[in-house]
Amino acid sequence: QVQLAESGGGLVQPGGSLRLSCAASGNISMIYFMGWYRQAPGKQRELVSSMTSDGITDYAYSVQGRFTISRDNAKHTMYLQMDGLKPEDTAVYYCKAQRVWIRSSQGVVRAPEFDYWGQGAQVTVSS
Repeated sequence: QVQLAESGGGLVQPGGSLRLSCAASGNISMIYFMGWYRQAPGKQRELVSSMTSDGITDYAYSVQGRFTISRDNAKHTMYLQMDGLKPEDTAVYYCKAQRVWIRSSQGVVRAPEFDYWGQGAQVTVSS
């Protein structure tokens, strides 16, 4: 079963930095799309940044120039380096994997779900 686990959240002062990690597990062969999303209290979940397996990246306008996404495809791990954090970055950050291929007794097949989500990591930016 495919699972995602985030780590690296916490409390940081404005202007500070944090690095989030998302590790995928479950006999994974390849993940095409991985993304970071966040949800602040009372707001809808929004895309922060994403990266495909061939290196195409996307960033929300609000984090451009401050956040950097990266992946280690061999380890099925994604990172989000967050610099210049602002109070408005406070949210629960979730990672998502989409179009996942897994190893099975029948060879490499598509994982049963289209999307997989992690449990979330709290990021709080406050003085």
